Amino acid sequence: MSHILDPEILREYDLRGQVDKNFGVDDVYAVGRTFGAIVKNKGGTRVAVGYDGRLSSVELEQSLVKGLAASGIAAVRVGCGPTPMISFAGATLDVQGALMITGSHNPPEYNGIKLTLGDKPFFGEDIQVLGRMSAAGDYQDGEAEPVDHAIFETYVQRILQDFKPGKDLTVAWDPGNGSGGEVVEALIKALPGTHHVINGEIDGTFPAHHPDPTVEANLQQLKDLVAEKKCDLGFAFDGDADRIGLIDSQGRVLWGDQILVLLARDVLADLPGATIIADVKASQVFVDEIKRMGGVPLIWKTGHSLIKSKMIETGCPLAGEMSAHIFFKHGYYGFDDALYSAVRLLSIIARSDQSLDEMRDAMPHMINTPELRFDCPEDRKFAVAKEVQDRLANRTDVDVLTIDGVRVTNADGWWLLRASNTQAVLVARCESSTEEGLERLKAQLSEQLIASGITPPDFK
Repeated sequence: MSHILDPEILREYDLRGQVDKNFGVDDVYAVGRTFGAIVKNKGGTRVAVGYDGRLSSVELEQSLVKGLAASGIAAVRVGCGPTPMISFAGATLDVQGALMITGSHNPPEYNGIKLTLGDKPFFGEDIQVLGRMSAAGDYQDGEAEPVDHAIFETYVQRILQDFKPGKDLTVAWDPGNGSGGEVVEALIKALPGTHHVINGEIDGTFPAHHPDPTVEANLQQLKDLVAEKKCDLGFAFDGDADRIGLIDSQGRVLWGDQILVLLARDVLADLPGATIIADVKASQVFVDEIKRMGGVPLIWKTGHSLIKSKMIETGCPLAGEMSAHIFFKHGYYGFDDALYSAVRLLSIIARSDQSLDEMRDAMPHMINTPELRFDCPEDRKFAVAKEVQDRLANRTDVDVLTIDGVRVTNADGWWLLRASNTQAVLVARCESSTEEGLERLKAQLSEQLIASGITPPDFK
């Protein structure tokens, strides 16, 4: 039978919806049937399947496995864990794809599926094709028996393999009750130093706080723990542990581009002249620091699937986003793994004569707005960015980068306007070295939005 998937769940980078509203067992079964047909059409027979700690994930995983089996594709079930664990399974086991039941950093009532086909991300038009195939009942029939494959210990040991010891550190950890909690507990048993964990129990209701480390309010418990225990640093993770949060001993947040600069130290020492990728929201500090360390900075489109694809194209060993997805190909497999990134960061700090605080202080200081997201009709959001681009096309007093929206650089700094790929919103950011320059950039951005009939965001 065919099955129509709600177009709302067919996102740019994954499938995601509200359980029992537009994302239930029947929907997930249909995804299994359809993705199974896609794998089978390419000659595959097995895919890895995992799930996060949300209350709905167990039942949804079972339905997905049944859908795959009915298409003749055997699910290699690795169980509950973080998304990077299923990515690790996809990279190291004899499988032709990987599917992760996860709502990532979304509220408890949401869930979704992240997909990989072969060694490449499955996103964009791939997901739309999947939706059309499901609606048409374009399935393959077959029979297959799922198999259980415990990979937890292998995954933990692989993360630890690249740890390089130095001075002992006191470290705070906050998995946010997400699916990375058990991995954190296993890691700290093997790592030197002193470790303190909060919210380590996997709990799909997320009782402590929302599991998104890019929102500073969600880091307050971690800041309190770092202060109470006099820690050198603290880590936080999102609901499926593919995004990292980092604070220093003073409770100051290091954002995605700053984390990337720290991690690039070892990579560029080993691979001088390598390309390091960041998304279009990254600070000018990223560009300047990568150049200073002898690397080649590349600003690319926002979106983890787009970043992964660009890494494959360029052979880039390290990439990251402001959303704190960090991708290691250097010594690893190229997917985003916040737990692995944490261990690599610990190695850098432990072997340095600087503290994390000193590393942060040594970076150039810039003044910037947070990422500003504001409503814009779905049928206008890309058009607005294009209108701004067209108005600036012949200006000689600015440099305009148009790979993803419009990023405008002038003597004061830069401002960005882009359309979200996943929501009916526009995204903006401004950065300068001075408060006065930042105010001028905000005014320029506002002027362009007004010219397109859009009310500017509240910059406060």
